[in-house]
Amino acid sequence: MTDPGSSKLLRSHYETLFRVSQILSRSLDFHQTLREVLRTLEITGHLSHGMVSVLDPAVGDLAVHAVYGLDSEEYGPVRYQSGEGLIGLVLEGGGTIAIPRLADEPRFLNRLGLYDKELPFIAVPIQVGGTLQGVLAVQPDDPDDGLLLERVRFVEMVANLIGQSVRLSLEVELEHKSLAEERDTLRRAVRQRHGFDNMVGHSAAMRRIFEQIRMVSKWPTTVLIRGETGTGKELIANAIHYNSPRARGPYVRLNCASLPENLLESELFGHEKGAFTGAVSQRKGRFEMADGGTLFLDEIGEISPAFQAKLLRVLQEGELERVGAARTLKVDVRLIAATHRNLEQAVEAGDFREDLYYRLNVMPILPPPLRERMEDLPEIARHLLERLSGIQSRPLTLTAAAQRRLAEHAWPGNVRELENCLERAAVMSASGEIDADLIHVERAGAGRPAAIASAVERREAMTPAPPTLEATQQADDDLAGIAPGTEQSERQRVISALEKAGWVQARAARLLGMTPRQIAYRIQTLNIEVKQL
Repeated sequence: MTDPGSSKLLRSHYETLFRVSQILSRSLDFHQTLREVLRTLEITGHLSHGMVSVLDPAVGDLAVHAVYGLDSEEYGPVRYQSGEGLIGLVLEGGGTIAIPRLADEPRFLNRLGLYDKELPFIAVPIQVGGTLQGVLAVQPDDPDDGLLLERVRFVEMVANLIGQSVRLSLEVELEHKSLAEERDTLRRAVRQRHGFDNMVGHSAAMRRIFEQIRMVSKWPTTVLIRGETGTGKELIANAIHYNSPRARGPYVRLNCASLPENLLESELFGHEKGAFTGAVSQRKGRFEMADGGTLFLDEIGEISPAFQAKLLRVLQEGELERVGAARTLKVDVRLIAATHRNLEQAVEAGDFREDLYYRLNVMPILPPPLRERMEDLPEIARHLLERLSGIQSRPLTLTAAAQRRLAEHAWPGNVRELENCLERAAVMSASGEIDADLIHVERAGAGRPAAIASAVERREAMTPAPPTLEATQQADDDLAGIAPGTEQSERQRVISALEKAGWVQARAARLLGMTPRQIAYRIQTLNIEVKQL
Protein backbone atom coordinates (compact mmCIF):
# COMPACT_ATOMS: atom_id res chain seq x y z
CA MET A 1 0.00 0.00 0.00
CA THR A 2 1.37 3.44 -1.03
CA ASP A 3 2.35 5.76 1.84
CA PRO A 4 -0.01 8.79 1.72
CA GLY A 5 2.84 11.08 2.77
CA SER A 6 5.02 9.79 -0.05
CA SER A 7 2.23 10.25 -2.63
CA LYS A 8 1.59 13.79 -1.48
CA LEU A 9 5.29 14.59 -1.68
CA LEU A 10 5.50 13.09 -5.18
CA ARG A 11 2.59 15.22 -6.45
CA SER A 12 4.22 18.30 -4.94
CA HIS A 13 7.49 17.45 -6.67
CA TYR A 14 5.82 16.97 -10.07
CA GLU A 15 4.02 20.30 -9.83
CA THR A 16 7.17 22.09 -8.68
CA LEU A 17 9.31 20.58 -11.46
CA PHE A 18 6.78 21.70 -14.05
CA ARG A 19 6.77 25.26 -12.72
CA VAL A 20 10.56 25.36 -12.43
CA SER A 21 10.97 24.22 -16.05
CA GLN A 22 8.56 26.95 -17.17
CA ILE A 23 10.52 29.61 -15.26
CA LEU A 24 13.85 28.47 -16.66
CA SER A 25 12.56 28.56 -20.24
CA ARG A 26 11.14 32.08 -20.00
CA SER A 27 14.15 34.32 -19.49
CA LEU A 28 17.91 34.59 -19.94
CA ASP A 29 18.16 36.95 -16.94
CA PHE A 30 19.98 34.38 -14.83
CA HIS A 31 19.78 36.19 -11.48
CA GLN A 32 16.08 36.96 -11.75
CA THR A 33 15.36 33.43 -12.98
CA LEU A 34 17.11 31.88 -9.96
CA ARG A 35 15.11 34.00 -7.53
CA GLU A 36 11.89 32.80 -9.19
CA VAL A 37 13.04 29.16 -8.99
CA LEU A 38 13.90 29.49 -5.28
CA ARG A 39 10.53 31.14 -4.64
CA THR A 40 8.74 28.24 -6.35
CA LEU A 41 10.74 25.69 -4.30
CA GLU A 42 9.54 27.35 -1.12
CA ILE A 43 5.88 27.83 -2.09
CA THR A 44 5.05 24.55 -3.86
CA GLY A 45 8.03 22.36 -2.99
CA HIS A 46 8.11 23.16 0.76
CA LEU A 47 11.88 23.69 0.59
CA SER A 48 12.80 26.95 2.31
CA HIS A 49 15.83 29.24 2.41
CA GLY A 50 16.96 28.28 -1.08
CA MET A 51 20.49 29.42 -1.89
CA VAL A 52 22.52 29.18 -5.10
CA SER A 53 26.29 29.64 -5.04
CA VAL A 54 28.14 29.98 -8.34
CA LEU A 55 31.76 29.06 -9.03
CA ASP A 56 34.07 32.01 -9.60
CA PRO A 57 36.58 30.62 -12.13
CA ALA A 58 39.04 33.44 -11.46
CA VAL A 59 39.73 32.30 -7.86
CA GLY A 60 38.12 28.84 -7.73
CA ASP A 61 35.72 29.46 -4.84
CA LEU A 62 31.93 29.71 -4.60
CA ALA A 63 30.18 33.08 -4.37
CA VAL A 64 26.60 33.28 -3.10
CA HIS A 65 24.56 34.38 -6.13
CA ALA A 66 20.93 34.22 -4.99
CA VAL A 67 19.14 33.64 -1.65
CA TYR A 68 15.39 33.54 -1.33
CA GLY A 69 14.32 35.77 1.55
CA LEU A 70 17.41 38.02 1.56
CA ASP A 71 18.41 41.09 -0.47
CA SER A 72 21.67 40.99 -2.39
CA GLU A 73 23.23 43.52 0.02
CA GLU A 74 22.83 40.98 2.83
CA TYR A 75 24.72 38.13 1.15
CA GLY A 76 26.92 39.86 -1.44
CA PRO A 77 30.29 39.29 0.32
CA VAL A 78 29.65 35.62 1.35
CA ARG A 79 32.02 33.12 -0.34
CA TYR A 80 33.07 29.51 0.32
CA GLN A 81 36.46 28.03 -0.44
CA SER A 82 36.95 24.36 -1.21
CA GLY A 83 36.29 22.28 1.95
CA GLU A 84 34.94 25.27 3.87
CA GLY A 85 31.63 24.45 5.58
CA LEU A 86 29.01 22.21 4.02
CA ILE A 87 28.90 24.25 0.81
CA GLY A 88 32.69 24.06 0.48
CA LEU A 89 32.51 20.26 1.01
CA VAL A 90 30.31 19.95 -2.08
CA LEU A 91 32.87 22.01 -4.03
CA GLU A 92 35.69 19.80 -2.72
CA GLY A 93 34.08 16.42 -3.29
CA GLY A 94 31.56 17.18 -6.02
CA GLY A 95 28.82 15.11 -4.35
CA THR A 96 25.50 15.73 -2.60
CA ILE A 97 25.33 16.34 1.15
CA ALA A 98 22.13 15.60 3.11
CA ILE A 99 21.97 16.28 6.87
CA PRO A 100 18.87 14.96 8.75
CA ARG A 101 19.40 17.56 11.55
CA LEU A 102 21.75 20.51 11.22
CA ALA A 103 22.43 20.70 14.95
CA ASP A 104 24.23 17.36 14.66
CA GLU A 105 26.69 18.62 12.00
CA PRO A 106 29.69 20.56 13.48
CA ARG A 107 30.96 21.61 10.03
CA PHE A 108 27.86 23.75 9.37
CA LEU A 109 28.89 27.46 9.43
CA ASN A 110 25.49 29.20 9.09
CA ARG A 111 27.14 32.36 7.72
CA LEU A 112 23.84 33.74 6.50
CA GLY A 113 22.12 33.22 9.86
CA LEU A 114 19.17 31.86 7.92
CA TYR A 115 18.82 28.15 8.61
CA ASP A 116 17.00 26.31 11.44
CA LYS A 117 19.40 23.89 13.17
CA GLU A 118 16.53 21.56 14.13
CA LEU A 119 15.61 20.90 10.49
CA PRO A 120 17.32 18.88 7.73
CA PHE A 121 19.66 20.47 5.15
CA ILE A 122 20.35 19.47 1.54
CA ALA A 123 23.19 20.76 -0.69
CA VAL A 124 23.65 19.37 -4.23
CA PRO A 125 26.11 20.26 -7.02
CA ILE A 126 25.02 22.20 -10.08
CA GLN A 127 26.96 20.69 -12.98
CA VAL A 128 27.45 21.69 -16.61
CA GLY A 129 28.93 19.01 -18.85
CA GLY A 130 30.17 17.05 -15.83
CA THR A 131 31.93 20.08 -14.34
CA LEU A 132 30.75 21.65 -11.10
CA GLN A 133 29.57 25.22 -11.68
CA GLY A 134 27.68 25.86 -8.44
CA VAL A 135 25.73 24.51 -5.46
CA LEU A 136 21.99 24.49 -4.72
CA ALA A 137 21.17 24.39 -1.00
CA VAL A 138 17.67 24.12 0.58
CA GLN A 139 16.08 23.25 3.90
CA PRO A 140 12.87 21.16 4.20
CA ASP A 141 10.09 22.86 6.15
CA ASP A 142 9.58 19.97 8.60
CA PRO A 143 11.83 17.68 10.66
CA ASP A 144 13.01 14.50 9.00
CA ASP A 145 10.02 12.24 8.30
CA GLY A 146 11.93 9.43 6.66
CA LEU A 147 11.55 10.89 3.16
CA LEU A 148 14.85 12.79 3.09
CA LEU A 149 16.24 10.59 0.28
CA GLU A 150 13.21 11.38 -1.94
CA ARG A 151 13.72 15.07 -1.28
CA VAL A 152 17.41 14.76 -2.13
CA ARG A 153 16.59 13.16 -5.53
CA PHE A 154 14.09 15.90 -6.24
CA VAL A 155 16.60 18.68 -5.39
CA GLU A 156 19.15 16.96 -7.65
CA MET A 157 16.63 17.07 -10.53
CA VAL A 158 16.07 20.78 -9.92
CA ALA A 159 19.85 21.35 -9.84
CA ASN A 160 20.05 19.49 -13.15
CA LEU A 161 17.54 21.91 -14.71
CA ILE A 162 19.39 24.88 -13.22
CA GLY A 163 22.61 23.50 -14.71
CA GLN A 164 21.13 23.71 -18.20
CA SER A 165 20.13 27.29 -17.52
CA VAL A 166 23.64 28.02 -16.24
CA ARG A 167 25.07 26.53 -19.44
CA LEU A 168 22.88 28.74 -21.61
CA SER A 169 23.65 31.77 -19.44
CA LEU A 170 27.39 31.14 -19.71
CA GLU A 171 27.12 30.73 -23.49
CA VAL A 172 25.19 34.00 -23.77
CA GLU A 173 27.68 35.75 -21.47
CA LEU A 174 30.63 34.46 -23.51
CA GLU A 175 28.90 35.52 -26.74
CA HIS A 176 28.24 38.99 -25.32
CA LYS A 177 31.85 39.24 -24.16
CA SER A 178 33.13 38.12 -27.55
CA LEU A 179 30.87 40.60 -29.34
CA ALA A 180 31.89 43.38 -26.97
CA GLU A 181 35.59 42.65 -27.54
CA GLU A 182 35.03 42.54 -31.31
CA ARG A 183 33.04 45.78 -31.15
CA ASP A 184 35.76 47.51 -29.13
CA THR A 185 38.44 46.24 -31.52
CA LEU A 186 36.49 47.54 -34.50
CA ARG A 187 35.89 50.87 -32.76
CA ARG A 188 39.61 51.24 -32.07
CA ALA A 189 40.42 50.37 -35.68
CA VAL A 190 37.81 52.76 -37.05
CA ARG A 191 38.88 55.52 -34.68
CA GLN A 192 42.51 55.05 -35.71
CA ARG A 193 41.58 54.93 -39.38
CA HIS A 194 39.37 58.02 -39.23
CA GLY A 195 41.11 59.96 -36.47
CA PHE A 196 43.92 62.47 -36.60
CA ASP A 197 46.45 59.83 -37.65
CA ASN A 198 44.81 59.69 -41.06
CA MET A 199 45.18 63.44 -41.56
CA VAL A 200 48.66 64.47 -42.57
CA GLY A 201 50.40 67.82 -42.38
CA HIS A 202 52.41 70.08 -40.10
CA SER A 203 51.95 73.37 -41.92
CA ALA A 204 50.47 76.30 -40.04
CA ALA A 205 47.23 75.96 -42.01
CA MET A 206 46.82 72.30 -41.06
CA ARG A 207 47.73 72.92 -37.42
CA ARG A 208 44.84 75.40 -37.34
CA ILE A 209 42.51 72.77 -38.80
CA PHE A 210 43.60 70.18 -36.21
CA GLU A 211 42.99 72.65 -33.39
CA GLN A 212 39.55 73.52 -34.76
CA ILE A 213 38.66 69.82 -34.94
CA ARG A 214 39.78 69.27 -31.33
CA MET A 215 37.73 72.21 -30.11
CA VAL A 216 34.55 71.56 -32.07
CA SER A 217 34.57 67.80 -31.37
CA LYS A 218 33.70 68.46 -27.72
CA TRP A 219 30.31 70.00 -28.50
CA PRO A 220 27.27 69.08 -30.64
CA THR A 221 27.70 72.27 -32.71
CA THR A 222 26.77 72.14 -36.39
CA VAL A 223 29.89 72.23 -38.57
CA LEU A 224 30.20 73.39 -42.18
CA ILE A 225 33.35 72.17 -43.94
CA ARG A 226 34.13 74.29 -46.97
CA GLY A 227 36.84 73.65 -49.47
CA GLU A 228 37.79 72.55 -52.93
CA THR A 229 37.23 69.01 -54.12
CA GLY A 230 39.94 66.68 -52.87
CA THR A 231 40.94 68.71 -49.80
CA GLY A 232 39.84 66.05 -47.30
CA LYS A 233 36.45 67.35 -46.17
CA GLU A 234 35.22 63.83 -45.40
CA LEU A 235 38.38 63.08 -43.39
CA ILE A 236 37.65 66.14 -41.24
CA ALA A 237 34.04 65.03 -40.69
CA ASN A 238 35.24 61.55 -39.70
CA ALA A 239 37.78 62.97 -37.27
CA ILE A 240 35.17 65.22 -35.63
CA HIS A 241 32.76 62.33 -35.05
CA TYR A 242 35.30 59.77 -33.83
CA ASN A 243 36.86 62.25 -31.40
CA SER A 244 33.52 63.45 -30.02
CA PRO A 245 31.36 62.20 -27.12
CA ARG A 246 29.11 60.71 -29.83
CA ALA A 247 31.85 58.39 -31.09
CA ARG A 248 29.98 55.34 -29.70
CA GLY A 249 26.82 56.43 -31.50
CA PRO A 250 26.02 55.89 -35.18
CA TYR A 251 27.88 57.77 -37.90
CA VAL A 252 25.78 58.08 -41.06
CA ARG A 253 26.92 59.64 -44.34
CA LEU A 254 25.13 60.80 -47.48
CA ASN A 255 26.27 62.62 -50.61
CA CYS A 256 23.41 64.99 -51.42
CA ALA A 257 24.54 65.36 -55.05
CA SER A 258 24.20 61.63 -55.71
CA LEU A 259 20.38 61.51 -55.50
CA PRO A 260 17.52 63.33 -57.23
CA GLU A 261 15.31 65.44 -54.98
CA ASN A 262 12.40 62.97 -54.85
CA LEU A 263 14.70 60.21 -53.60
CA LEU A 264 16.70 62.52 -51.34
CA GLU A 265 13.68 63.25 -49.16
CA SER A 266 12.95 59.56 -48.68
CA GLU A 267 16.62 58.81 -48.09
CA LEU A 268 17.00 61.47 -45.39
CA PHE A 269 13.57 61.35 -43.72
CA GLY A 270 12.44 57.78 -44.47
CA HIS A 271 9.05 56.67 -45.74
CA GLU A 272 6.01 54.64 -44.79
CA LYS A 273 4.82 51.57 -46.62
CA GLY A 274 2.77 52.60 -49.67
CA ALA A 275 3.91 56.24 -49.52
CA PHE A 276 4.78 56.05 -53.21
CA THR A 277 5.19 53.50 -55.96
CA GLY A 278 7.88 51.08 -54.91
CA ALA A 279 7.58 51.78 -51.18
CA VAL A 280 6.82 48.16 -50.30
CA SER A 281 7.84 48.52 -46.65
CA GLN A 282 8.49 51.11 -43.98
CA ARG A 283 12.02 52.52 -44.07
CA LYS A 284 14.01 54.67 -41.68
CA GLY A 285 15.78 57.70 -43.10
CA ARG A 286 19.35 58.75 -42.48
CA PHE A 287 18.30 61.19 -39.74
CA GLU A 288 16.64 58.39 -37.78
CA MET A 289 19.60 56.10 -38.36
CA ALA A 290 21.92 58.80 -36.96
CA ASP A 291 19.81 59.40 -33.82
CA GLY A 292 22.21 59.81 -30.90
CA GLY A 293 25.16 60.15 -33.28
CA THR A 294 26.35 62.19 -36.25
CA LEU A 295 25.01 62.76 -39.76
CA PHE A 296 27.47 63.91 -42.43
CA LEU A 297 25.86 65.52 -45.47
CA ASP A 298 28.37 66.02 -48.25
CA GLU A 299 27.71 68.46 -51.11
CA ILE A 300 25.01 70.25 -49.11
CA GLY A 301 25.14 73.11 -51.60
CA GLU A 302 23.56 70.96 -54.30
CA ILE A 303 20.10 70.58 -52.71
CA SER A 304 17.19 72.50 -54.21
CA PRO A 305 15.58 75.52 -52.49
CA ALA A 306 12.37 73.50 -51.97
CA PHE A 307 14.23 70.78 -50.11
CA GLN A 308 16.26 73.34 -48.19
CA ALA A 309 13.07 74.43 -46.38
CA LYS A 310 12.40 70.86 -45.24
CA LEU A 311 15.96 70.41 -44.05
CA LEU A 312 15.84 73.72 -42.17
CA ARG A 313 12.85 72.56 -40.14
CA VAL A 314 14.68 69.43 -38.99
CA LEU A 315 17.70 71.47 -37.96
CA GLN A 316 15.60 74.05 -36.12
CA GLU A 317 13.08 71.78 -34.41
CA GLY A 318 14.83 68.41 -34.28
CA GLU A 319 11.63 66.93 -35.76
CA LEU A 320 10.72 65.19 -39.00
CA GLU A 321 7.98 63.17 -40.66
CA ARG A 322 8.63 60.19 -42.85
CA VAL A 323 7.28 60.52 -46.38
CA GLY A 324 3.63 59.44 -46.24
CA ALA A 325 3.40 59.64 -42.43
CA ALA A 326 1.43 61.95 -40.17
CA ARG A 327 3.40 61.18 -37.01
CA THR A 328 6.23 63.53 -36.01
CA LEU A 329 9.50 61.95 -34.88
CA LYS A 330 12.06 63.60 -32.60
CA VAL A 331 15.72 63.05 -33.43
CA ASP A 332 18.95 63.95 -31.67
CA VAL A 333 21.51 64.32 -34.43
CA ARG A 334 24.76 66.26 -34.67
CA LEU A 335 25.04 67.58 -38.25
CA ILE A 336 28.26 68.02 -40.18
CA ALA A 337 27.84 69.41 -43.70
CA ALA A 338 30.35 69.97 -46.48
CA THR A 339 30.38 71.82 -49.78
CA HIS A 340 32.78 73.06 -52.43
CA ARG A 341 30.31 75.74 -53.56
CA ASN A 342 30.45 79.43 -52.71
CA LEU A 343 27.33 79.57 -50.54
CA GLU A 344 27.48 83.36 -50.14
CA GLN A 345 27.16 83.78 -53.89
CA ALA A 346 24.39 81.16 -53.93
CA VAL A 347 22.53 83.14 -51.26
CA GLU A 348 22.96 86.35 -53.26
CA ALA A 349 21.67 84.60 -56.39
CA GLY A 350 18.66 83.21 -54.51
CA ASP A 351 19.79 79.60 -55.00
CA PHE A 352 20.40 78.95 -51.30
CA ARG A 353 18.23 80.03 -48.37
CA GLU A 354 19.91 82.62 -46.20
CA ASP A 355 18.35 81.23 -43.00
CA LEU A 356 19.64 77.74 -43.81
CA TYR A 357 23.06 79.19 -44.59
CA TYR A 358 23.26 80.74 -41.12
CA ARG A 359 21.93 77.55 -39.52
CA LEU A 360 24.70 75.53 -41.20
CA ASN A 361 27.53 78.05 -40.93
CA VAL A 362 27.76 77.96 -37.12
CA MET A 363 31.30 76.62 -37.12
CA PRO A 364 32.97 76.87 -40.53
CA ILE A 365 36.15 74.88 -41.19
CA LEU A 366 38.09 75.73 -44.34
CA PRO A 367 40.69 73.10 -45.27
CA PRO A 368 43.33 74.75 -47.45
CA PRO A 369 44.03 73.48 -50.97
CA LEU A 370 47.26 71.56 -51.44
CA ARG A 371 48.90 74.42 -53.37
CA GLU A 372 48.63 76.57 -50.21
CA ARG A 373 50.45 74.03 -48.05
CA MET A 374 53.09 72.62 -50.34
CA GLU A 375 55.43 72.10 -47.37
CA ASP A 376 53.13 69.17 -46.44
CA LEU A 377 53.52 67.53 -49.86
CA PRO A 378 56.44 65.16 -49.00
CA GLU A 379 54.67 63.91 -45.87
CA ILE A 380 51.36 63.45 -47.71
CA ALA A 381 53.11 61.57 -50.52
CA ARG A 382 54.78 59.23 -47.99
CA HIS A 383 51.46 58.61 -46.27
CA LEU A 384 49.72 57.79 -49.55
CA LEU A 385 52.58 55.50 -50.61
CA GLU A 386 52.32 53.58 -47.30
CA ARG A 387 48.65 52.97 -48.01
CA LEU A 388 49.42 51.86 -51.58
CA SER A 389 52.20 49.61 -50.27
CA GLY A 390 49.64 47.80 -48.14
CA ILE A 391 47.28 47.39 -51.09
CA GLN A 392 50.04 46.11 -53.41
CA SER A 393 51.80 44.12 -50.65
CA ARG A 394 55.24 45.50 -51.52
CA PRO A 395 57.44 48.44 -50.52
CA LEU A 396 57.10 51.61 -52.58
CA THR A 397 59.58 54.50 -52.60
CA LEU A 398 59.92 57.90 -54.27
CA THR A 399 63.22 59.10 -55.71
CA ALA A 400 64.41 62.64 -55.07
CA ALA A 401 63.75 63.49 -58.73
CA ALA A 402 60.17 62.23 -58.41
CA GLN A 403 59.62 64.37 -55.32
CA ARG A 404 60.91 67.43 -57.20
CA ARG A 405 58.52 66.66 -60.06
CA LEU A 406 55.63 66.49 -57.59
CA ALA A 407 56.63 69.82 -56.04
CA GLU A 408 56.54 71.56 -59.44
CA HIS A 409 52.82 70.87 -59.94
CA ALA A 410 50.03 73.08 -58.51
CA TRP A 411 47.62 70.14 -57.89
CA PRO A 412 44.27 71.71 -58.79
CA GLY A 413 42.67 68.39 -57.86
CA ASN A 414 44.40 68.54 -54.46
CA VAL A 415 45.23 65.38 -52.47
CA ARG A 416 42.84 63.28 -54.55
CA GLU A 417 44.73 64.17 -57.72
CA LEU A 418 48.04 63.44 -55.97
CA GLU A 419 46.77 60.05 -54.84
CA ASN A 420 45.67 59.13 -58.35
CA CYS A 421 49.01 60.24 -59.74
CA LEU A 422 50.94 58.11 -57.24
CA GLU A 423 48.72 55.09 -57.79
CA ARG A 424 49.31 55.27 -61.56
CA ALA A 425 53.04 55.57 -60.97
CA ALA A 426 53.04 52.62 -58.54
CA VAL A 427 51.21 50.44 -61.05
CA MET A 428 53.77 51.29 -63.71
CA SER A 429 56.76 50.66 -61.45
CA ALA A 430 58.09 47.11 -61.72
CA SER A 431 60.58 47.49 -58.87
CA GLY A 432 58.47 49.59 -56.51
CA GLU A 433 60.79 52.58 -56.93
CA ILE A 434 58.99 55.58 -58.44
CA ASP A 435 61.23 57.90 -60.44
CA ALA A 436 60.39 61.20 -62.13
CA ASP A 437 59.62 59.56 -65.48
CA LEU A 438 56.63 57.79 -63.90
CA ILE A 439 55.12 61.02 -62.53
CA HIS A 440 52.68 62.17 -65.21
CA VAL A 441 50.97 65.52 -64.58
CA GLU A 442 49.51 68.14 -66.86
CA ARG A 443 51.78 71.16 -67.34
CA ALA A 444 49.26 73.66 -68.77
CA GLY A 445 48.54 76.84 -66.86
CA ALA A 446 51.41 76.48 -64.34
CA GLY A 447 50.31 73.08 -63.24
CA ARG A 448 46.62 73.38 -64.16
CA PRO A 449 45.06 70.94 -66.64
CA ALA A 450 44.60 72.55 -70.06
CA ALA A 451 40.81 72.74 -69.86
CA ILE A 452 40.94 74.41 -66.47
CA ALA A 453 43.78 76.68 -67.48
CA SER A 454 42.01 77.98 -70.59
CA ALA A 455 38.81 78.61 -68.66
CA VAL A 456 40.71 80.47 -65.97
CA GLU A 457 42.60 82.50 -68.54
CA ARG A 458 39.36 83.49 -70.29
CA ARG A 459 37.84 84.52 -66.97
CA GLU A 460 40.92 86.51 -66.00
CA ALA A 461 40.95 88.27 -69.39
CA MET A 462 37.35 89.38 -68.85
CA THR A 463 37.95 90.54 -65.28
CA PRO A 464 38.99 94.18 -64.73
CA ALA A 465 42.32 94.74 -63.06
CA PRO A 466 41.97 94.90 -59.28
CA PRO A 467 42.33 98.33 -57.62
CA THR A 468 45.53 99.24 -55.89
CA LEU A 469 45.93 98.51 -52.20
CA GLU A 470 45.65 102.22 -51.37
CA ALA A 471 42.48 102.61 -53.42
CA THR A 472 40.95 99.52 -51.85
CA GLN A 473 41.80 100.76 -48.37
CA GLN A 474 40.24 104.18 -49.08
CA ALA A 475 37.12 102.60 -50.64
CA ASP A 476 36.74 100.31 -47.66
CA ASP A 477 37.02 103.19 -45.27
CA ASP A 478 34.55 105.31 -47.25
CA LEU A 479 31.97 102.53 -47.53
CA ALA A 480 32.32 101.58 -43.88
CA GLY A 481 31.78 105.19 -42.85
CA ILE A 482 35.36 105.73 -41.71
CA ALA A 483 37.09 109.06 -42.19
CA PRO A 484 40.06 109.00 -44.63
CA GLY A 485 43.43 108.67 -43.01
CA THR A 486 42.08 106.96 -39.93
CA GLU A 487 44.19 103.92 -39.11
CA GLN A 488 42.37 100.75 -38.08
CA SER A 489 43.39 97.23 -37.28
CA GLU A 490 42.38 94.56 -39.76
CA ARG A 491 39.85 93.22 -37.25
CA GLN A 492 38.16 96.61 -36.91
CA ARG A 493 38.04 97.03 -40.70
CA VAL A 494 36.37 93.64 -41.17
CA ILE A 495 33.83 94.29 -38.39
CA SER A 496 33.02 97.73 -39.84
CA ALA A 497 32.44 96.24 -43.29
CA LEU A 498 30.24 93.51 -41.84
CA GLU A 499 28.15 96.05 -39.95
CA LYS A 500 27.80 98.19 -43.08
CA ALA A 501 26.75 95.09 -45.06
CA GLY A 502 24.17 94.02 -42.48
CA TRP A 503 26.43 91.09 -41.47
CA VAL A 504 26.02 89.46 -44.89
CA GLN A 505 29.51 88.12 -45.56
CA ALA A 506 29.24 88.20 -49.36
CA ARG A 507 28.37 91.90 -49.32
CA ALA A 508 31.12 92.68 -46.82
CA ALA A 509 33.61 90.81 -49.00
CA ARG A 510 32.74 93.09 -51.93
CA LEU A 511 33.23 96.16 -49.76
CA LEU A 512 36.69 94.96 -48.79
CA GLY A 513 37.65 93.75 -52.26
CA MET A 514 37.90 90.19 -51.00
CA THR A 515 36.46 86.90 -52.13
CA PRO A 516 33.82 85.27 -49.88
CA ARG A 517 36.37 82.60 -48.98
CA GLN A 518 38.88 85.23 -47.91
CA ILE A 519 36.48 87.08 -45.65
CA ALA A 520 35.26 83.83 -44.12
CA TYR A 521 38.88 83.00 -43.36
CA ARG A 522 39.45 86.48 -41.86
CA ILE A 523 36.35 86.17 -39.66
CA GLN A 524 37.57 82.82 -38.42
CA THR A 525 41.20 83.76 -37.79
CA LEU A 526 40.33 87.15 -36.24
CA ASN A 527 37.80 85.48 -33.92
CA ILE A 528 34.93 87.73 -35.00
CA GLU A 529 31.50 86.73 -33.70
CA VAL A 530 29.08 86.89 -36.62
CA LYS A 531 25.73 88.42 -35.70
CA GLN A 532 22.54 86.97 -37.13
CA LEU A 533 20.06 89.76 -37.84
